[in-house]
Amino acid sequence: MIHEAFPYLRVNGAAAAIDFYTRAFGAVEKFRLVEPSGRIGHAELQLGPVVLMLSEAFPEYGLLAPGGNHTLGASVHLHVDDADTWAARAVAAGAVLESPMSDQFYGERSGRLRDPFGHQWLLGHAIETVTPEEMQRRYTALFDPPA
Repeated sequence: MIHEAFPYLRVNGAAAAIDFYTRAFGAVEKFRLVEPSGRIGHAELQLGPVVLMLSEAFPEYGLLAPGGNHTLGASVHLHVDDADTWAARAVAAGAVLESPMSDQFYGERSGRLRDPFGHQWLLGHAIETVTPEEMQRRYTALFDPPA
């Protein structure tokens, strides 16, 4: 049985990432483990009910962060109380808005940002309850040619 799952991000510049996630998403740092050279080997941040784990990249162990030849980071979807407000907060903290907040076929108002460390963040809040059948109908309609 799975009891919990934790997003774990590798970044170049963990201290700056912790600062960004604190300012952008209201994260609260639980703790960090710092090796003698100063690299953060592990940190845990509280994001509402979720624990976000992160560390510096450790290429010598095959633990890579986005950037260079490794351009795709993780994607984290946060359900929030007001996606527009949270998106503005993240942009003010240094995120880049990739897809503006808009009402989606699946019943959320959501959009997409990229943080300064190469990871995507999807922010959304519910605007309606949509059954799986209705969601499929709407999804299929996205592919219909214009009339």
